[in-house]
Amino acid sequence: MVKGAFITVEGLDGSGKTTHLDFIERHLAAHGHAVTRTREPGGTALGELLRGILLDPQPQAAPISRRAELMLIFAARAQHLDEVILPGLAAGATVLCDRFTDATYAYQGGGRAIERRAIEALEQWTCGALQPHLTLLLDVPVEVGSARARQRKRAPDRFESETVQFKQAVRAAYAARAERFPARIKRIDAGAAIDQVRAELRSVLDAFRRERSA
Repeated sequence: MVKGAFITVEGLDGSGKTTHLDFIERHLAAHGHAVTRTREPGGTALGELLRGILLDPQPQAAPISRRAELMLIFAARAQHLDEVILPGLAAGATVLCDRFTDATYAYQGGGRAIERRAIEALEQWTCGALQPHLTLLLDVPVEVGSARARQRKRAPDRFESETVQFKQAVRAAYAARAERFPARIKRIDAGAAIDQVRAELRSVLDAFRRERSA
């Protein structure tokens, strides 16, 4: 039984997710939420191992096929649900997750051009009826996200190293998801000044809290 709230944050690499997740977590905690913060792929011991495989820009084995990539992501997600997300929600926590299934539709569906029905079948088997109660989509143009990602003091991961065309397809897939699920997915202009982004996030989160408490 879901008692808590499930909030996810999505967006291209370089959209400022880490910075804004810190703000979202503090804002929720300040309003009395017991926040469980986690991420995908990852969030569990197995998930972090699979994350390392998925993000490795130079895999030691043969390149990962798109179908194998999809199934590794759902394997990490299944463990994540069982260990972290579902127990947290059952305990009444607000689970704040960096990426969830919308990312799969964007990166594997949009970027890798995997058929939606294949993702939907795995989603149904893995997640059942579970959907985030609120998804914050931090939207930036590809060139902005890529420029920000290049400023990081580490080598780009496997997805960050993808082509501009791949990233454009990911952004377009995110936009399609937001259009399809407007009540759940709230687009935030993450290319704006940080104070403006935080004001928009605060407004969406406060409206969500009022709706949940009504």
